[in-house]
Amino acid sequence: MARKKDEAKADAPPAAAKLVSPQDLLKISTTAAQAKAAEEAERAKKQAQVEKDLQEAFMGREVLPQAGERLNAAVRRAAEHGQNEIQVLTFPAKYLNDKGRRINNNESDWPVSLEGFAKKAYEYFERELKPMGYHLRVQVLDYPGGVPGTIGMYLRW
Repeated sequence: MARKKDEAKADAPPAAAKLVSPQDLLKISTTAAQAKAAEEAERAKKQAQVEKDLQEAFMGREVLPQAGERLNAAVRRAAEHGQNEIQVLTFPAKYLNDKGRRINNNESDWPVSLEGFAKKAYEYFERELKPMGYHLRVQVLDYPGGVPGTIGMYLRW
């Protein structure tokens, strides 16, 4: 007899579930959107800090004492492969004091726009490599949003 009661309960239609109101759905949507916006803001904050740290490291970086040895090995390898230039440095145009304008316009005074490690690398080139007959070529490598993005420095022989 207890079985028949249990079977009767199983056959009975389920009790009506309480439906979620539009106001509750709006609250759910708003809460989810706020959480997503907070996550995005935190991600952007962390990314900005990473970019700031990278720029500070670039600005404080020095040409290493073993730069000549490393350079010799790199140019030898390139020459063995029939090349006459190597890319020696890339960095964001925003690290330049004119955001890459002089390099983009191929102005002869482009070196005055250099800052940080780019300036130190250029000074090393002028002091050590140019007297040996090396040449330096610089160019804007990409244009995100239509503005200079990445600068490339190439050592030629």
